[in-house]
Amino acid sequence: MIIITGAAGFIGSCLVRHLNELGHSDLVLVDNFGRADKNLNLDNKSFRVQVDRTVFIESWLAENAEDIRFVFHLGARTDTTEMDVPLFNRLNLDYSKTVWQICVKHQIPLVYASSAATYGDGALGYSDAHDLPPKLQPLNPYGHSKNDFDKWALAQSTPPPFWSGLKFFNVYGPNEYHKGRMASVIYHCYHQVKKTGEMKLFRSHKSGIQDGHQQRDFIYVKDVVKVCAFLMAQQKHSGIYNLGTGKARTFLDLASHTFLAMGLSPNISFIDTPVDIRATYQYFTEAKMGKLMGIGYDNPFSSLEDGIGEYVSQYLNDNSYF
Repeated sequence: MIIITGAAGFIGSCLVRHLNELGHSDLVLVDNFGRADKNLNLDNKSFRVQVDRTVFIESWLAENAEDIRFVFHLGARTDTTEMDVPLFNRLNLDYSKTVWQICVKHQIPLVYASSAATYGDGALGYSDAHDLPPKLQPLNPYGHSKNDFDKWALAQSTPPPFWSGLKFFNVYGPNEYHKGRMASVIYHCYHQVKKTGEMKLFRSHKSGIQDGHQQRDFIYVKDVVKVCAFLMAQQKHSGIYNLGTGKARTFLDLASHTFLAMGLSPNISFIDTPVDIRATYQYFTEAKMGKLMGIGYDNPFSSLEDGIGEYVSQYLNDNSYF
């Protein structure tokens, strides 16, 4: 059996589809399945069983560990505006420690989701070297919870037989319909343009950076799940890896190409960044990807233009799922 936590979510459900395409159907899907809008992500997918996330961690995982051959731990609280530290400690840190410890006990390989939010304002760069996490200063409790687990994992003297923490950068693509405010800017741009004919981007509040020239490393979700499958197949070179394209692009590029994918001329204006996220807003992210390339991953990543084009034409236009 292959375990996928967060399976009804954005990246998790896309991983289910990709593993199905590779011939895997002996999948155990773990999540809180109480939201009908998220559960649509799992329609027409093949799997063995669904397990509630609480039941999974309290009993199911330990009771069935001998039959598990791989764990993808993607489930987490991902709201970057949430300030409830005990909530993050419970759902992101302590939950992940329990998954890790059971994987160690039963010698189960593990891939877990970390985040580029661990890098904070980027003052220390975006290297996935193992000496960096203790020095990082994330900008919000979500980022802290992810970095705290990275530090804890690196400090363990007895790890799973193979493990990898993936620092996801700005992931976009199908199956993020349920994410609301946390959905990608491409998703919000598409719907704002459909509704109003224009897109309002956040104004820059940082000297030296023009409006719309904030930059992020945007990665298409189909590229993310290909890396996950590669790591499961290889099971060598444990450690933390960045997962972006290695090329930062501006939000102005992103919005402009969304308009073009919709067959429209760009109509972009600017509004103030909301006060509740302004102080912790990242103005630049760009993954250093040499480490993943160095262990043999050589699939090209989708360009922003190609990723947006497919996302709009094959999914957003028809409200379709991957």
